[in-house]
Amino acid sequence: MLVDGFGREVSGVRVSLTDRCNFDCVYCHNEGLGDTRGPMEPGDNEMDTDDVVRFLEVAAEYDVGKVKFTGGEPMLRQDLEEMIRRTPDGMETSLTTNGTFLPGRAEELKEAGLSRVNVSQDALDPEEFAAITKSGAYDRVMEGVEAALDAGLDPVKLNMVVFTHTAGYVEGMVEHVAANSGLQLQLIEYMPELTGKPEWNIDIGRVHRWLADIADRVEEREMHDRKRYWVDGGMVEIVDPVENEDFCANCHRVRVTHEGYLKGCLNRNDDLRPMGDMTKPEIRETFEEVVHNRVPYYGEFMIKNDAGEWTFNEEYAEV
Repeated sequence: MLVDGFGREVSGVRVSLTDRCNFDCVYCHNEGLGDTRGPMEPGDNEMDTDDVVRFLEVAAEYDVGKVKFTGGEPMLRQDLEEMIRRTPDGMETSLTTNGTFLPGRAEELKEAGLSRVNVSQDALDPEEFAAITKSGAYDRVMEGVEAALDAGLDPVKLNMVVFTHTAGYVEGMVEHVAANSGLQLQLIEYMPELTGKPEWNIDIGRVHRWLADIADRVEEREMHDRKRYWVDGGMVEIVDPVENEDFCANCHRVRVTHEGYLKGCLNRNDDLRPMGDMTKPEIRETFEEVVHNRVPYYGEFMIKNDAGEWTFNEEYAEV
């Protein structure tokens, strides 16, 4: 297994399959690339099935045990099932989706080898959901969650970005997953440094404290040093990377953009490395280079000055 200079093993990869999406969520940062979403028709710049599989085969050589397929909306790819079927044996596959295409495809995804699915679900109120996603697909998303559960893709983890638009719905969402077996909740901290509009930010610490007060028990995951709260039988996890040195110190992922660039950190785009014509020797060399150059974003790439403010570490300035 590859290890970076800070002792962080790379045990998982996130592979973006497209920047296309049938939603237009107000908080979208498109895997840290910004609002690059193109037209709905497939573009020539998207990796094809063979490209993706070739990379995963190389990743497996380095004992990478997990891949999460992302986007954009990865289910816009009609070859998704084939990619999953051709994922190396022993590599766990999961998917982040808005859920609208799960009805009619969830069973085939399960049969292809998909292990788990995350579904974006930012509110249980259809009108607020429409305002956040710029879509009227609320009912379709709910059908998609049911389709995933029926197919055995459980637990289904609901992804909810927490910011001013959604904060009032957190309590209801916690109650929702507690009342519905097979559902879990992942509360994701809003990232103003990637999306803009800092006025939408809220103090995620308040959510931690509230959950700690009502939880039956609290656990900590090794990955990203995340906390899990169990409330009335439902599991709630918080993903809080912003200004969080512990989160960055426990990051074990490398990302691949839909165009085939390796990316060592979500928050950075100065570390993109193309995989050339996607030959295996090129991928090995580039993968090793990207892992070698990985640094924790907070606590290394960004450091605190004497005033306690986060500033760029000049050590990483281009010369």
